[in-house]
This record gives sequence, structure tokens and C-alpha cells, in this order.
Amino acid sequence: MPEKARVYASVGPRLTHWELDIDSAALTRRESVELPANIHYVWPHASHHYLYAATSNSASGIGGFVGDRHHVTAWRIDAATGALSPHGAAITLPTRPIHLTSDNPSRHLLVAFSNPSGVRVYRINPDATPGGEIAQTAAIDPGIYGHQVRVSPDNRLAILVTRGHDAAGGKPEEPGALKVFRYRDGQLTDEVSVAPDGGYGFGPRHLDFHPTQPWVYVSLERQNRLDMFALAGDRLSPTPLFSKTTLAEPGNIRGRQVAGTVHVHPNGRFVYVANRASSTLGEGAQRVFAGGENTLAVFAIDPATGGPEAIQHVDTRGIHCRTFHIDPSGRILVAAHIIGLPVRDGAATRIVPACLSLFRIGNDGRLDFVRKYDVEVGSEQMFWMGMA
Repeated sequence: MPEKARVYASVGPRLTHWELDIDSAALTRRESVELPANIHYVWPHASHHYLYAATSNSASGIGGFVGDRHHVTAWRIDAATGALSPHGAAITLPTRPIHLTSDNPSRHLLVAFSNPSGVRVYRINPDATPGGEIAQTAAIDPGIYGHQVRVSPDNRLAILVTRGHDAAGGKPEEPGALKVFRYRDGQLTDEVSVAPDGGYGFGPRHLDFHPTQPWVYVSLERQNRLDMFALAGDRLSPTPLFSKTTLAEPGNIRGRQVAGTVHVHPNGRFVYVANRASSTLGEGAQRVFAGGENTLAVFAIDPATGGPEAIQHVDTRGIHCRTFHIDPSGRILVAAHIIGLPVRDGAATRIVPACLSLFRIGNDGRLDFVRKYDVEVGSEQMFWMGMA
């Protein structure tokens, strides 16, 4: 029988199930479900029988529309088909959630908020439905613009990634940080802020943990950089042990160029980072893509030191790869692009639509493009994609 995986991708409030044939690197579109508002992030239960979705009708970023519907909903995954069905009642959140995760046994959900920055913890009931908020006994400094929260593989630490902001509009730079907490039974305590140089010139977006070593890989959105920090007990190194650019051409920035999602390969030998560009130039309806790197940067990990070394930059074949995922076998990478844009093609223009791009992962970690699937998004965005 062909080996299968389940891919789920959002467009606005709709979450669509795609079946991935790993042997042929092919997707088959299945059914969709409608959520209460636009999907901002989704995380699986430890059993892999449920998904938790964070939704909001607020606009992304800052300065946009501020909505009034913010929720976490649970969805049961049909064991035979992968189809989703509602599981219990939604819980209401105070503001727009940007990210959520569970602790390792899925007893609690941790939700990150961006504007205002924050992190909250909610119970997961014995039947896997989302429950009430856990009141925190210690004060929390949430930093500036939280973007992700993760729990360490040993379940002893939680890290809130806070991105900060570049100087703009007459306002000075606002620093970023990694907010490291001891984590136990839903409580976040003993906060330590890891912010090299006071967090200036340090704009972290996402992190991922090495599967077997005490190494943490952090993508720096505002600096187009990959940093590696070390864990020692309950402490994260105050500065990175290694820092590498994620770009193939760091001296050729066109428009806004930012790093995105980071994932360590399941075998622990490679780490992947998305480079994103979607700025436009021109007037009115004639605006076109300004150029830039929409690539996946592939790094080999030194097995002795954890240091990453770039071995490949591969075109993702779309615009602004916000999320990507590696299948559990480590053989296929799927990259999701949030929007379509017109691009110059000689004297004419053509549309590069939002899409899902599939790559085979070689034994050497390098990516080989196989095919892509265009996705109609209209005025919405393919904001999240992942596997279960």
C-alpha cells in the first residue's frame, strides 16, 4: 500500500484536507470544513486524533482591522479518512491569537498573542476538548509582538518568541526577545529574557528544537538570519552559538525580505528556513512583484557542535511561503504560499497564484521540486498549512 500522510491547509476560515501520497509526492484534495473566523494557526493533539485551531476575524499584523471574534476550536480527525468534525464547544480568547501549541502530553494549550503581546494557558479536558484558562501565579513580561510559543521536548520549559519591530514612521526600533519560562502543570514561572544586545538587531519569529540534542534553531525575521542557541538544564544560552544568513544573496534586497518558519528534519541532520518576499511596485492595477527571494534555505547540522551550514537555496515556485511542513517519514516537504501576485515575464506579466509546492528530500537533505498545486484564494490568504 502507498504510504499516506494528511495535509491540512487553510484559506480564510476554511480548512481543507489533502491526502499526500508520499511515494508519488502527489496531493489529492478531499473535503473542507468552515471555522468561526480566519484560521491563524493549528496544532495537533499528542494522540494525533484531534486538531486545535486558533481563529480570529482581526487582520494580521498591526494597524489593521481589530475584530471581535477570537476562538480555539477542536476538531476530531477520522481515523480512516482524515476528515474533520467538530469536537466540543469553542473557547473564547481575549484578542487575536497568532500561534498555539500544546505541552507534550496535550494536557494544556499554550496560546501566543501578538497585539498586544501575550501568552495564556488553557486546560485540555480528559475528552480532548479545550477547557478553561489556567490563572498564572507569576507575573509575565510578554515582550513586544509575540509570534510563537513552544514547549521543550522534555516538557520543562516554554519559550515565547517575541519579534519586536524595526524602526519605522519616526518610531525607534522595538527590541525582540526569547521569553523562557519554567513550565509545570500549566504554570509559567521564573521567566528569563534572552535578548542579545538588549534585543536590538534581534527579531526572532519562530524556533524549532533538535529532536535529540539540546539545540534550538531560531529564525530571525527582521535580520534574515538563522541562530542556534544551546539548552543547558533549564537555561537557554544568552547569545547564539552560531548565526548564519538565510539568504543566497544577502546583498541584493528588493522590497521587504524576511525569514519565516523554521523546521528541523526528523532525523536531526538538517534544518530548513523559509525566505519570504511579496513587495510590489508600480501604480494601481499595474502593480507587480518587486522581486526577492522566495526560497527554502537548507542547512546541514554539524553532529558534534549543532552548527548549521547552508547547502542549498531552492525556489519555492510561489510567492511568500508562510508555512511549510515535513512529513513524518522525512521524505516530502510541502510549502504553502499565502497569495498570488502578477510578476514580470519579459515585456508582459503573468500571475503566480497561491499554491502548495511539493519537494522530495534527499538523503543529503537537499530538496528536489516535484510539482505544485495552485489554490484559489480570492481576497483571502492561505495563512496556515501543516500535517497530521
